[in-house]
Amino acid sequence: MLAYSTYSEAGGVGKTTTAANLAVAHARGGLKPLVVPLDPQDGDLSRLFDVDDQRTEPVDNIVRHMIRRPKGDFDDLIRTVDGVDIIPEHNMLSDLAEYLQREKDQAEAMGEAFGMHAQLLRVLREAGVPDTYDVLICDPPATEGPHLYNAIHATRSLVIPVEPTAKGRAAVEGLESLVAGIEDQLDLDVGVLGALPIGFKDTRDQRLILDEIDYPVPEVIGERASLMEGCWMQQCSAFTYVREHRDRRRDYELETLAQFDRVARHFESQVGLEAPNPPESGDLDHEVVTA
Repeated sequence: MLAYSTYSEAGGVGKTTTAANLAVAHARGGLKPLVVPLDPQDGDLSRLFDVDDQRTEPVDNIVRHMIRRPKGDFDDLIRTVDGVDIIPEHNMLSDLAEYLQREKDQAEAMGEAFGMHAQLLRVLREAGVPDTYDVLICDPPATEGPHLYNAIHATRSLVIPVEPTAKGRAAVEGLESLVAGIEDQLDLDVGVLGALPIGFKDTRDQRLILDEIDYPVPEVIGERASLMEGCWMQQCSAFTYVREHRDRRRDYELETLAQFDRVARHFESQVGLEAPNPPESGDLDHEVVTA
């Protein structure tokens, strides 16, 4: 199974839209992806995919499963959009640290072990996710804490959206020390599948910044603010937005969709995963067929 978390220390770099569009690209190839977003903020992947209608309701959610208080089966949490299975975010994520600490204290009082940062991994394994899905994508917030640590513990790999600016360069430069610190804290190896520059305008300064990125860069995505804003307005992936909400198909947007397809194939190849029904990159009329 291909597993990764989309992460950047810098906010507003397209982390969530990257996770969403790569998930759809994996599905377009005939693979079965599961996305577990863990961001407690309202502008999150659940909202992007329009599956956040119960985030304030007293319903079962991923946090309840992580603290061993589920109200139902794991499979009942899942919503499906564009061939992608999603575990919608819930407002309980805002207090995840407190819930996990409380459960840890109770477990230790009973002489039991409770790894606060391994609970998402436990839930996914107990639900048979590695056997059911081809791809797992976690989308944690851009801050250190139990959301990020649980995501990394579950995936062991990162995909880094990069803003090709001085701010983005600083975030990438700090990532190596951050990853080393996480590895020490969680006692595991964390890999970086690649960096994905987004918002590239081909300026001299941006080219210099790209040259300084030490991680693999499978594609460089141009400035697509209108496309991504449209996704948020219509609550859908870029593939759906161009196919259903654009009055005409623009070549540069089709190329961006093709880039997401190519990046998905690239990451799949890193773990020897072969998409059974890969589309021609950017082909909006490709039928999604999953097992």
